[in-house]
Amino acid sequence: MEQAAEERTVRVSTLELFFDLVFVFTLTQLTGLLADDPTWTGLAKVVLLLSIIWWIYDGYVWLTNTVALDVLGHRLLLLGGMAGFLLMALAIPTTFDDGGVAFGLGYLAVVSLHGWLYIRATSQSESEAIRGIVPYNLLAALMLVAAGVAEGELKWALVVAPAVLLWLVPYVARMEGFQVAASHFVERHGLVVIVVLGESIVVLGAGAGGEEVGLELGLIATLGLALSAALWWTYFSHEEEVEHAMVKTPPAERPQRAILIGYMHFFLLLGVVLVATGLKKSIPDAYGDLGWETAFALAAGTALFVAADTAMLRVLGVQYGRGRALAVVMALATIPIGLLSAAAQVAALAVVVGVLASARPRAGSATPTAR
Repeated sequence: MEQAAEERTVRVSTLELFFDLVFVFTLTQLTGLLADDPTWTGLAKVVLLLSIIWWIYDGYVWLTNTVALDVLGHRLLLLGGMAGFLLMALAIPTTFDDGGVAFGLGYLAVVSLHGWLYIRATSQSESEAIRGIVPYNLLAALMLVAAGVAEGELKWALVVAPAVLLWLVPYVARMEGFQVAASHFVERHGLVVIVVLGESIVVLGAGAGGEEVGLELGLIATLGLALSAALWWTYFSHEEEVEHAMVKTPPAERPQRAILIGYMHFFLLLGVVLVATGLKKSIPDAYGDLGWETAFALAAGTALFVAADTAMLRVLGVQYGRGRALAVVMALATIPIGLLSAAAQVAALAVVVGVLASARPRAGSATPTAR
């Protein structure tokens, strides 16, 4: 009990929230990238860039989980990292064209500042642990810079390679030296989900442009809000149990669980990007046919969000309602509805998530265990 009480005193700072607002701009740019190119190629670009960006963003979550942010030097370095994220975000629309060098240089700045601050400002065990990861981060950044000047298939290879490399780092580097403050870690991930879901509402406004607010626009905007709220409810319906599960996890085992939670949040955020893309493209004609690509984005994004959140609960051994698996299937089954009406599909998804995915488990139901 003393450990749990001590953990709960570690909370997210306003500087970290400021950092998250800059990071979320990268997701807004990814949504715009997919909305402009709603093809498998466009989706591949989004998955690759989000993989690369999320790795180092979560690296900063681990960093602020252990570094004191009331030190002037630490704050300035974190602000420098924010500038790197901003540069990356601005370059996203042209990363696979002429903006790749800017994206790579932004990434190089972000990983360099991250490694420097981690080595200088953390414990000896964490400093030694991050030294095993920094070379991989720098190699990924240099490949991205090279991708900026490459052409054709070589450019793609130099983006795919760092994305794959970074996903494998936790399995080849030593993670035992890291320390994870459980309550702060869970809260920080929860807050970024809130900000990202809020950004999906902003995307609705951007999609509306200067159009007059009538019944059609008001309806799709309200339904979009309902879907985002249902996703929020799904994620935060187990907030206390998730924090409690991490607090109860022995400190030596937390890094591995934290890695898995980070992976699950990658898929959560990818789901939100897909949903936001679908909502943005549904604005012009709420009663009309969305087209296969947009209907798929809405359905797959919703299903992916619910599936990733459920996987995270399973890893942590937290109870969840049995309706979640059905919600994933039914979300995908709404694709034909989107071929008839955008509003009808968004409404169906809001109902599916709100009723099935957000349902609490019945008393006495079995608790899934992580393996």
